[in-house]
Amino acid sequence: MAMSCKDGKPGSLDNGKYVRYTPEQVEALERLYHECPKPSSIRRQQLIRECPILSNIEPKQIKVWFQNRRCREKQRKEASRLQAVNRKLTAMNKLLMEENDRLQKQVSQLVYENGCFRQHTQNATLATKDPSCESAVMSGQQRETHQHPPRDASPAGLLSIAEETLAEFLSKATGTAVEWVQMPGMKPGPDSIGIIAISHGCPGVAARACGLVGLEPTRVAELLKDRPSWFHDCRAVDVLNVLPTANGGTIELLYMQLYAPTTLAPARDFWLLRYTSVLEDGSLVVCERSLKNTQNGPSMPPVQHFVRAEMLPSGYLIRPCEGGGSIIHIVDHMDLEPWSVPEVLRPLYESSTVLAQKTTMAALRQLRQIAQEVSQSNVTGWGRRPAALRALSQRLSRGFNDAVNGFTDEGWSIMGNDGMDDVTILVNSSPDKLMGLNLSFANGFPSVSNAVLCAKASMLLQNVPPATLLRFLREHRSEWADSSIDAYSAAVVKVGPCSLRGSRVGGFGSQVILPLAHTVEHEEFLEVIKLEGIAQSPEDALMPRDVFLLQLCSGMDENAVGTCAELIFAPIDASFADDAPLLPSGFRIIPLDSGKEASSPNRTLDLASALEIGPAGNKASNDYSAAGGCMRSVMTIAFEFAFESHLQEHVASMARQYVRSIISSVQRVALALSPSYSGSHAGLRTPLGTPEAPTLARWICQSYRVYMGVELLKSGTEGGESVLKTLWHHSDAIMCCSLKALPVFTFANQAGLDMLETTLVALQDLTLEKIFDEHGRKTLCTEFPQIIQQGFACLQGGICLSSMGRPVSYERAVAWKVLNEEENAHCICFMFVNWSFV
Repeated sequence: MAMSCKDGKPGSLDNGKYVRYTPEQVEALERLYHECPKPSSIRRQQLIRECPILSNIEPKQIKVWFQNRRCREKQRKEASRLQAVNRKLTAMNKLLMEENDRLQKQVSQLVYENGCFRQHTQNATLATKDPSCESAVMSGQQRETHQHPPRDASPAGLLSIAEETLAEFLSKATGTAVEWVQMPGMKPGPDSIGIIAISHGCPGVAARACGLVGLEPTRVAELLKDRPSWFHDCRAVDVLNVLPTANGGTIELLYMQLYAPTTLAPARDFWLLRYTSVLEDGSLVVCERSLKNTQNGPSMPPVQHFVRAEMLPSGYLIRPCEGGGSIIHIVDHMDLEPWSVPEVLRPLYESSTVLAQKTTMAALRQLRQIAQEVSQSNVTGWGRRPAALRALSQRLSRGFNDAVNGFTDEGWSIMGNDGMDDVTILVNSSPDKLMGLNLSFANGFPSVSNAVLCAKASMLLQNVPPATLLRFLREHRSEWADSSIDAYSAAVVKVGPCSLRGSRVGGFGSQVILPLAHTVEHEEFLEVIKLEGIAQSPEDALMPRDVFLLQLCSGMDENAVGTCAELIFAPIDASFADDAPLLPSGFRIIPLDSGKEASSPNRTLDLASALEIGPAGNKASNDYSAAGGCMRSVMTIAFEFAFESHLQEHVASMARQYVRSIISSVQRVALALSPSYSGSHAGLRTPLGTPEAPTLARWICQSYRVYMGVELLKSGTEGGESVLKTLWHHSDAIMCCSLKALPVFTFANQAGLDMLETTLVALQDLTLEKIFDEHGRKTLCTEFPQIIQQGFACLQGGICLSSMGRPVSYERAVAWKVLNEEENAHCICFMFVNWSFV
């Protein structure tokens, strides 16, 4: 390695010659670089003392070496990233060209069919009078009927069905058998999940996806066949028979069960044939279809508590991609028998958008997630491997689905009600259920709990976006949860036998969210919730303990059409073992009008809805009405409790009362979050004692001008409403916090809410110190007195955390005191410049 110097001496910087490091010197420097890419001056001097071979090099020269080494590393990573992007764009271009060819064929077919229809219309009278036409039609139908060989349960008959399924699937995946339209909100591009389309005018519901994944075709097929691992609604897939084919493929007979998403509908099952084969061009195909009596194939009798649904030819076309990875086409086409559910729920079973979100896109997300894990570090949050975290997410989701469905073959039985049927109580005393819990305590004694109770209910919600409500429930647990019940549930899995107390003891000290992992598109989060300072009994009131919950959040993106929002959690022991017993409880909110949803990202009881108040009324309410009027969704609640058999009646009464109190809290919160409610109760938007939004905006801008000597907003902005609107849409994240011992946020503009991933309602429970890491908190403690005394401070760039635990980088930050009309300090305002998610 050559380094520049000025006087010809090794390590000197005084002339224009070069110094070459010896291999030993480079090895020593590289070793330190891998330990610490950016060593301090003290560490560099220490390196010179520890390595005699570096003694002839000046510390400044070593500093230059590390700068160059970091630059080369950055260039290498950037070159690697650009190469990956280029490969992805090349494959995406190929995919788009194929899609364009398919659309051109579809246009040609539509033009041809339109011409045939016109000719048929013009000659309709002649055609009905000419018997030869009818004969020709009948003969054509007879020829079409006899072109397929006989189909039965024999290997030859199953192969005939399989080949027909393959042809129909390919005509949907790459042909024009189904008219596909782009799914709302999904635009193809290098960073998109893929090209997502839904059917238009075909029987049943259908969705299609094309995408790129960084996995080989055989690995892709293996993952997709394991449907329960990525499709949370899939209860089981049983392979009942496997037949090899002469062309090297396989035919499988499958029985599949899907959970019901709510307590108001029965579960679905499928009797399927799956055909795996390799095409002449090397593409791998996995296609499926339901077997029906009309096909003379093998049959499966109906199963109690399940509605037999039909899967029309569907599957996966997987082609190897140049440079590695695969191009995949996914088609899901089903008839979910919507007649079997209440009319209010039928949109769930008649919406291709819902099918795309729950099934088609879930498959692509799973593939992208695993591909990312393969290319990155094998250890993530809390030292867990990605596969272990996925297993925990799957256990939470599966346990919640089991509770919602309450299948009798798993040991669930219904208890009698108390005269009201709003809450259903189920009890499970089967050894399999308790064995799955593996309840035991740190002292080595087994649990005396010998049964599990579930209280569940469903309710209809109107005029509230599911993601907004779910985010509130996640960030404001104390608004609906009872701390004594959380403590009781936690005691079952971490300490000795605990009897349920009848009264609430203590309350939440604070709620700390500890992120574990998230999926590629951040549509699903796994986290640990630490509820600090909860007394588990009256005797423990002076020594409250922390309660830990493992929590799964999904569907937090309000812009995603048809997305189901879930908040599922289970108490865990502080040791947090991979095989920790889990009793999942939680909420599921499913939009019923997915085609009409057009909610804004942060529509809630916030200042955004106040920006356009005037003669025209509330803008949020107007937009909402224009988007389709009433927004409906169904919420399903299920809570599980382990208990001793002799306490069954007492625990059932407690659980029934608890779920009813949660329903009441949810209804109150949903009403407050409703845009129509906020429009008619504008005075409730800001807490008591705070200035009106236009006044606060004016104070922020005036104080910034006083302390910084420049304008915060562009010149020409006049009037309180105009200042507020300009501040709200400012590109930098601007947020205010209170002047208290523990500062909490009181206001943020749209960029600030996006950066913190919260709403103004939830913002008021977020403390300033929680968004900074340890280094940021130390810097804040150092600079805070300067802000109070001098009135402002400029902070260097760094990393902070959103409310969901995502790291956010910012180039620099400015903090200043906000003065009111009497020139007294009202709050502290922060502005984060050029922020982005890491």
